[in-house]
Amino acid sequence: MTTSHVIIGDGIAGSSAAETIREEDPGADVTVLTDEGEALYNRILIKEFAKGKLPEAPISIHDEEWYAERDIDLELNTYVTDIDTDAHELHTHESGTYEYDKLLVATGGTPTQLPVGNSDAEGVHHFWTFEDARAIKEHADEAETGIVVGAGLLGIDLAAICAAQDIEGKYLMRGDCWWRYALSEEGAEIIHEALRERDVEPVFQSGVDQFEVDDDGVVTGATDPNGDYYEGDFVGVAIGLDFNTEFLRGSGLDLDNGVVVDEYMQTNVEDVYAAGDITQFNDLILGERAQNGAWGSAKEQGSIAASNMVADEAAEEFRWVSSYSITHFDFPFLSFGHPTLGDDFVERKYSDTEWRRVALKDGRVIGGVLIGDLAPQSKLKQLAREQRDVSGQEEVLLAETIDLDDLDPTAAEAE
Repeated sequence: MTTSHVIIGDGIAGSSAAETIREEDPGADVTVLTDEGEALYNRILIKEFAKGKLPEAPISIHDEEWYAERDIDLELNTYVTDIDTDAHELHTHESGTYEYDKLLVATGGTPTQLPVGNSDAEGVHHFWTFEDARAIKEHADEAETGIVVGAGLLGIDLAAICAAQDIEGKYLMRGDCWWRYALSEEGAEIIHEALRERDVEPVFQSGVDQFEVDDDGVVTGATDPNGDYYEGDFVGVAIGLDFNTEFLRGSGLDLDNGVVVDEYMQTNVEDVYAAGDITQFNDLILGERAQNGAWGSAKEQGSIAASNMVADEAAEEFRWVSSYSITHFDFPFLSFGHPTLGDDFVERKYSDTEWRRVALKDGRVIGGVLIGDLAPQSKLKQLAREQRDVSGQEEVLLAETIDLDDLDPTAAEAE
């Protein structure tokens, strides 16, 4: 009997799952539903497109023919309204009902809107989809002054777009530095200086109290909580994601700022799996539930979920040390694992553009940030995967060249 697999979401998690199912169960029915109007594209590269560095052509990963060639039914512009997990069926806004034997939820999120006046004004952009990138690029080509809000990994993309498009920008941050939960002020200053060199000025202990608009409702600037006004005819906001779980209410799925899954990407409801940004997964390295929206992590989750969906019994575990790189500056930047979740940190600055921070939990590496020299990442990721106790040996982690043979395997036991 043919098994019916339905996947909600055509991001890298959903697409990877569809491909894996087709490879491991050639006779299965595979349907991918997405509310977007185009097939899978590279979310990593859309920022380069918005900066004016790439044409549209390299951004797309799969066209509709790719799905047809693999006998995968791709349904674009399809909005799922609810799921009946008892009946094993889901309902859509206009496309009818779909039945499933196994279901994967990979719907990701929607950018969070600032809860301030005029946050929906014309000229205020959020950055998540290819459609967003097109609108940002078109506006940035014409703008002269800009405001960026959101001191994280997506916010820095918007700041870099301003820099690349010769927009005089103000980068408004609530704290004392960019990505303050992962970097100290010393490390973040490397990023701050690189932004200043590109005419984007970081503004600390700031934010937005209200956006100002003209008579036509077009944004002209922002007033921060301190009462300071900043001019901006282009605004980019990246303060996080609201996960797309509304249609799951009443389905019986365990929801907690996303969909809760185990190490096999299974939800608490039989025959329903989840993957990608939306998951609260059992992180076997961290030792607790976690969330990670990195591209590589989402792709691996989709593949793991699919393997378990087609298997007689789930056996493939998700065990992954994710990484996220930034290529906006003259020096490389990479974060890995969970750099914001440690109970202790060690860090060192090596030069004006080289800095390293390693996050530790219970004496074990769980993540970190590398600026300038990325060579240590493989050894640090290995330590994270192996969960070796490095208590009392943190200096080894900060050596310019990490040699794992310098770690005494009995040192932690001796203390």
